Amino acid sequence: MIALADFRDGMARLAGAVNVITTDGAAGPAGFTASAVCSVTDQPPTLLVCMNRASFAHRFFVENKVLCVNVLAADQQALSALFANRDVTMAQRFDQAPWRRLQTGAPALDGALVSFDGEIIQVHEVGSHSIFFAELQAMRIGDQDAQGLAYFNRGYHPLGERSVALRA
Repeated sequence: MIALADFRDGMARLAGAVNVITTDGAAGPAGFTASAVCSVTDQPPTLLVCMNRASFAHRFFVENKVLCVNVLAADQQALSALFANRDVTMAQRFDQAPWRRLQTGAPALDGALVSFDGEIIQVHEVGSHSIFFAELQAMRIGDQDAQGLAYFNRGYHPLGERSVALRA
């Protein structure tokens, strides 16, 4: 068995995009910061988002059955900390940035690199987390020249210029 501390240290070395995941609906608006986001399939376009079931925001996502994955730009790093802060109300979080609604009604962040708006079609529980599978209903692509934001080795790192594709 792998020790918990060793696993967490190892996972800290797996770079991930920084995302603010939002929802809204009958249960009300909520959001949290996540790096555990992944594409599942493009037919139909589907993403997965992992969330700790002990999270203060978990019930909102389960009840609303919609989510929006907002991929943060480098200049939005402060929003990552804000949406991870348990001492800040949901209203205070959403008041700090401009939002729009796409198809599902979940808040889409203005200035995000991309916002993926989807309906939660399945939820699987594994260990301490829920895995939300969201079939996308809409998306909005932001500024193509904006820098990305990654989380690696327990710190934030801007992602700069576009890469040149390597050809064999």
